[in-house]
Amino acid sequence: MNMPSANHAHEPDTDYQQALEEGWLPIREVARVTGVNAVTLRAWERRYGLIVPQRTPKGHRLFSAEHVQRIHDILTWLNRGVAVSQVKQLLDTPQAFSSPVENDWQVLRQNLTQAICSLAERQVDDLFNQAMALYPPRTLCEQLLMPLLAELEQRWQGQFGAQMERSFFYSWLRSKFGARIYHNNRQLRGAPLLLVNHSDLPLEPHLWLCAWLISSVDCPVEVFDWPLPVGELALAVEHLQARAVLLYSSKTSNLKQLMKLLNNVSCPTLIAGPTVSIHHAELSEITTEIADLLLADDPLSAHQVLIQRGLI
Repeated sequence: MNMPSANHAHEPDTDYQQALEEGWLPIREVARVTGVNAVTLRAWERRYGLIVPQRTPKGHRLFSAEHVQRIHDILTWLNRGVAVSQVKQLLDTPQAFSSPVENDWQVLRQNLTQAICSLAERQVDDLFNQAMALYPPRTLCEQLLMPLLAELEQRWQGQFGAQMERSFFYSWLRSKFGARIYHNNRQLRGAPLLLVNHSDLPLEPHLWLCAWLISSVDCPVEVFDWPLPVGELALAVEHLQARAVLLYSSKTSNLKQLMKLLNNVSCPTLIAGPTVSIHHAELSEITTEIADLLLADDPLSAHQVLIQRGLI
């Protein structure tokens, strides 16, 4: 593919169209196929030189198949826990990776924990916004948010002030992801995926991680932050014309009640969270009887199952 130069005689829009016809990809398409949003791709280019796309005279970024492969290679390193600041060196000299590479995730989690303990909302928000600009949602969930939640739960065991910190952080998390999901929903059309808190906890933070991951791949979502009684889940599915339901619980479930709840639900249902491990044998048996009943242990596997089944 021959990329038109900045001195090309054609009008800029003609250059752009010609490049697309030759197989170059615009940034929105690259974001779609890689799962890395345009803001992050631009940050990788500006701050670290990780991806250097071609430019049309008008400044449109255009990517080749080689660029897309490089993005996948970057994601491979990020998912090993390597900080984005160290990836370029590893891509250029792969032999440099001989032992676990020092990374910034632990430092970031420590800084977030300190901000949470201080109830410093702006600091929590700033730290997370900086990370969100550099990493795609799946990487942030795997390397930052899920380990952070696990560390916080351990910290909060029997500690004075634990409920205060938990209430503060969970409220921030719901507000943060709720706002992003609302914004995404306003841009999207089509049947939503309905997520329901299926435990008696006032908030399941991993439910919101699920919702954010699903929303990040341009799927509309509706989140119900409390359980629905028998009969009303089917009604909600009917009203929303939902494409699928995700029930999240980190606690034991009443399986008889669950079966009644799923009665007359006219779309695939995914049960997610630690409840799946708790009731693994029973739920696995139920899935042999109900074709559209799916299981996942955590937000990342839930996200993957939904993608594999073509539901998002």
